[in-house]
Order: sequence, then C-alpha cells, then structure tokens
Amino acid sequence: MDVRIERAAREQPTYIGFLNDLLGQEIQHRQQRNLEVRTKLSHLPYRKTLDEFDFSFQPTVDERLMRELAMMSFTTRAENILFLGPPGVGKSHLSVALAMAGNVHGLSVYFVTLTQLIEDLRKAYEENRLDKRLRVYTRPKLLLIDEVGYLPMDRVAANLFFQVISARYERGSIIMTSNKNFGEWGELMGDSVLATAILDRLLHHSYIINIRGNSYRLREKMKAGSYGMPQQKTE
Repeated sequence: MDVRIERAAREQPTYIGFLNDLLGQEIQHRQQRNLEVRTKLSHLPYRKTLDEFDFSFQPTVDERLMRELAMMSFTTRAENILFLGPPGVGKSHLSVALAMAGNVHGLSVYFVTLTQLIEDLRKAYEENRLDKRLRVYTRPKLLLIDEVGYLPMDRVAANLFFQVISARYERGSIIMTSNKNFGEWGELMGDSVLATAILDRLLHHSYIINIRGNSYRLREKMKAGSYGMPQQKTE
C-alpha cells in the first residue's frame, strides 16, 4: 500500500483514478489467489503449460486444436478428450496443460491416476461409503484420469471405473490418457461387454488424439545422439 501511496503522491492522479487503481490491483490479487487455490485442489502432479510443449518434436499433435481446447468450450458441452499413444510421447503433459488452462478459466478440476482412483474407490466400497466417495470424482467440471492401461483390472475395479464414467456421462468432461488402443480394452478389463459400455459413453462426445512418435522425455538425449531406440530382433 505504501508504494501505491508514494506513486499517487508523485503522479497526482484523480481520486477516482487512484481508487480504480487500488480496486484493479485488489481484483488481480484475488484472482491470482483463487487460481492458486484451484490449482492446489486439482492435485496436479506438476505444472505444465502448452507453451512448454515441443510441438515440433511431436508433429502428430495438432497445436491449433490444443489451443482451441485450452479455451475450455468443450467442458460446456460435457465432451471428453482421450490421449492415446505409447509411453513418453507427451500425453500427460498435454492433459495437465489443459487442466492448468481449466484452472485459469475458473473451472473445478481434479487429477488422478487410474490406479489411485481404483484403490480409493475399492477401499470406499469395502467400507460401505462408495456413494460419498464417488462424488469426489463426479463433482468437478473436469476430471483427469491418467495412465489407463498400465495395469490390468479385475472385475471389481472395472465396475468401479464404469460407475465413474457412467456418472459423468453428459454431465462433466473427462480427459484421459492411455497407452492401449480401444481394441485392447476388453482384455485390459477382463470383460469385453463392460469395456464396450465404458467406451460407448467415453467416445460418444469426444476428441481422440492419437500421438505417434518417439519418447518426448528422451528427446534431448536423442538429439545429442546418446540414446537410440531399441532394435527389433530378427529371426
């Protein structure tokens, strides 16, 4: 405040101008504070933005589409975004960047890996408080589910996953990352019928972004020539 008063004494603005300046700075401070709170409540594993993503390294990713999705209009239509591709190509980076954009736009956002989601809901199911715990994943405007496909699911886990997807269908948006193509989901869940039911809801209103390329994490080593892709064995 002292700095503002000193500046006002030096520049001698009108009373209205001085008050407008104070009000503007207060609003900006509150907005920044609210953004920090939303980001903390999102449980994001790290902070990444689209500006930090090397689109030139992953030409299969449409930068213009990513910038459009970052405006968050898809959440007003309860649409989903599914990032598919092998490990390391930038799926999680892009999903977190969109989550950060959601926080900036004032949306409620929640991040969870599939393993964390299933462990949490399984425990709640065993303690007869599943309905209450499900609200953690159905209430946010945007839910991020990371790392789908790394571990197989038993029938209980697949059913819990289905309940989350079904509860959010046409009510709230989901961003999901997976290293499995959709044809492998039946095997992943041990139930092709249940996998079909989940995919039917996920894909009905969705953007599917299939990333094909080298590991984004290893790009610097590859550029330096210190890392080579594993060679395929020949018979």
